[in-house]
Amino acid sequence: MSDVIKAIEEAREEREKRRVAELLDPLIQNDCYVGEVVSLSYDEAIVQVHDHYREQVGGLPSQCFLVATRKQLGPTYEWNNEDASVILLRVQGPASLPHDSEAFKIRVEAAQRTAEQERYWDRDQVDLHTRNILSFAGLKCRVLGTFYVDRLDNGDLVRRFGSDISNYYAAYALKVYKATKKALEIIANYRDPTRLADHPLREEKVEIGRVRYASSDRKGHGIDEVRVNLNPTDLLRQKTALFGMTRSGKSNTVKIMVRSVFELRYRNLDHGRIGQIIFDYNGEYANENVQDRGALKNLWQLHPSGVREDIVTYGTEAHPNDSDRRLMKVNFYEDRMLALGKSIIDNELASEKGIRYVEAFRSASLEEPREGADPGTVTRYRRRCLAYRALLAKAGFAVPRNHIPRGKGLFGSDFIKAMKQSEKEQIAKFAATVLENVSRGDRVTWEQLAEALIFLYEFIVHDPIYKTFNNEYINKSSSGSAWAEEDLLGILGMFAQKNGPMLVRRAMKFHTDTVDRDFAEMIIDDLHKGRLVIIDQSLGNPEFNQRQADRVMESLFRIHQQIFSTGKNPPDVIVYVEEAHNLLPSGAEFDPQDPRSIWLRVAKEGAKLHIGLAYATQEVSNIHKSVLKNTSNWFIGHLNNTEEVRELAKFYDFADFQASILRAQDQGFLRLKTLSNPYVVPIQVDRFTVP
Repeated sequence: MSDVIKAIEEAREEREKRRVAELLDPLIQNDCYVGEVVSLSYDEAIVQVHDHYREQVGGLPSQCFLVATRKQLGPTYEWNNEDASVILLRVQGPASLPHDSEAFKIRVEAAQRTAEQERYWDRDQVDLHTRNILSFAGLKCRVLGTFYVDRLDNGDLVRRFGSDISNYYAAYALKVYKATKKALEIIANYRDPTRLADHPLREEKVEIGRVRYASSDRKGHGIDEVRVNLNPTDLLRQKTALFGMTRSGKSNTVKIMVRSVFELRYRNLDHGRIGQIIFDYNGEYANENVQDRGALKNLWQLHPSGVREDIVTYGTEAHPNDSDRRLMKVNFYEDRMLALGKSIIDNELASEKGIRYVEAFRSASLEEPREGADPGTVTRYRRRCLAYRALLAKAGFAVPRNHIPRGKGLFGSDFIKAMKQSEKEQIAKFAATVLENVSRGDRVTWEQLAEALIFLYEFIVHDPIYKTFNNEYINKSSSGSAWAEEDLLGILGMFAQKNGPMLVRRAMKFHTDTVDRDFAEMIIDDLHKGRLVIIDQSLGNPEFNQRQADRVMESLFRIHQQIFSTGKNPPDVIVYVEEAHNLLPSGAEFDPQDPRSIWLRVAKEGAKLHIGLAYATQEVSNIHKSVLKNTSNWFIGHLNNTEEVRELAKFYDFADFQASILRAQDQGFLRLKTLSNPYVVPIQVDRFTVP
C-alpha cells in the first residue's frame, strides 16, 4: 500500500513540475541569452554582457526588459523551490566593471593608431583575445520584481509577480536573457489579479499598441510585433492621467481608451454598456478635423449592430455640421428649472457686493414648497414665481411659445381694492386692473405685468394704504405673517431699480426657450443608459464652459451620492477632461467654496461612487496634488521641461524614464502604467481610425 501512495505522490510531484515549467519556461529563451548577473541587491543588478550576444539579440536599448534566473528549462523544479523563479530587470544604463579603465586605455591607443586611415581599430589594431576581453561590458539594471509560482487554495498552481525579490545570494550565478516574443508578451501584458476591478468585465482585454523601447524604432528581433493590451476595467472608478506636449499623441490615446470601453457593449450585452463623457475643449472629438482619421462621434459605425443614439453631442452653441446637437442651456421659465435658473443669475451677480437690492434678490428663494405645505405657503411661492418670470421677460429673456402670465387666485379682492385707493390713481388703477385680470385667469402681456409689479413694489414699500391693509391682513391671518414676505420684496426690488433688469441680463447666455428639461439631467440620463456623451466646449466663452462643466459634475456627483446612500451601486461612468488645466483646479491648496472643488471631490471620493476621471494636459504641475496622488493609471508622452519630468518622477518608477521622456518626441510613444500592471511598459499607441 505504501508503494501505491508513493507512486501517487511521485506522479503528483511530476505533474506539478511540468506545471511549473509551463508557467516559467516561456519567460526563458535560451537563444536570447545576453550575459550573467555579477552583482545583485534588492533594488539593483549589475549584468555583464558580451557584444556577441548583444548583437545576436538585436541590441539592448535603455529601458528594455531582461530576465535573470537559475532555472533550467523543463520539469526540473518543485513549485516552492527558490530557483523556480525569474527576476525581471529593466536596463537603466552602463555599469563599471573592474577592467574598464584598462580597456578604455586599449581602445584609445588603438583608435589613435587608425586615425585618418580607412581602417577600424577593432578589426586591424586589436588581436582576437584582446577584442574578446574588450567586448565585455556592464549594465546597471533596476530590479522590478519576481515571477514565481504560487499554489491556490484549491491546489492549482499559478504564475504570480511580486514587486521585489524576497532573497538573494552573493555567490549565486544567474543567467540573463533578453525578453522577446512570447516572453515579452507575458511581461508587457501581465496583470495582477488582486488589482483587477471586481467587475463582470475584469477579464476583457483590448489591444492598444505595441512595445517600443526607443525613438530609434528598429524593427525585428521579436520586439515590435509584441502587442500590448489594456484592461478597460482599470479605467473604471479610477483616476487616469495623460501628460505630454502638444502633438505627442494624448488625444489619439484618449480616443483609443474611449473606443476600448465603448466596444465592451458588443462583447458583454449584460454589463458592457458603460457611460462615458468627454469635456472636449477644442472640439476635436465632437467634430471631424484634418488631423483625425475619423471623428469619435462616428464610433458607433465600427460594429454592425452599432446605433447612432449611443453617441450624443452637447454644446453651448449650435454647430452647422451637427444638426442633432443638444444645447447646454437652461429654460429659465420652466417649472423644473426655475430654481436652477435663479441660482445661475445669483452666481452671475455674486460680484455685486454691497448693493442692497441685489443682495436682497440673491437671498430670495424659489425652492418649491414641500409636498403637503399649507395653501398660504404655496400661494406665496406661486406669487414669487410669477414676479420672477416677469423680471426675466423685462430683462429680455426669450419667452417660450405659448408661455403666458398665469396667477389665478394670487391677488385677493381686498388687496386689489386697497391698491385702487392709492393716491397715484392712474398707475394704481392700471396696476390693480392687470393684477386683478391675472388673478381671474384673464390674459395679460408680460410687459403689462412688469409695469404693474413695478408699482406693486412701490405700493408695498412706501404707500401707507398698504400698511393699513397689511395690519388688518396680519390680524386676520392664522399664521400672523405679512402679505408680502421678504423673498417677494427681493424679487420685486429688481423692478424698481433701473439697472435691475440689466444686471439680470448677464445670465441670458445660459437661457434658451427651446428646451423643457435641464441639460445636466439629460446628460446623466444618457450616461446611465451607457451612452458616450461628447460636450463640445470649443464654442462659447471659457468662463461659461467652466460653469457648465462644474454643473454637470456637481449633478453627477450628487445623484451618484444619493444612489450610494440608499445601499445601491451607481452605474459606472468615466469622465474625460481634455486640456484639463482649463477645468481642474491647480496648486497645493484650494478653496472648498470654489465651484471647481467638485473636481477634487470626484478625485477623492469618486471611486466609491463609481465615477472614473481621466484628464489630459501638457504639464504635471497644472494638476492639483490631491488629484495626482489619487491617480492609478498613467499615459506619459514627451515632456520638454526637466521640472515637469522631476515632478513626474515622484510617482511609481517613472524616474527610470526621465531621459527618454525629455528626448523622444515621437507621436504616440508613451510610457504606460495601469492599476493592474505592476510596472511601467513603454509602448507605441495605435493610430485611432473610424469610418
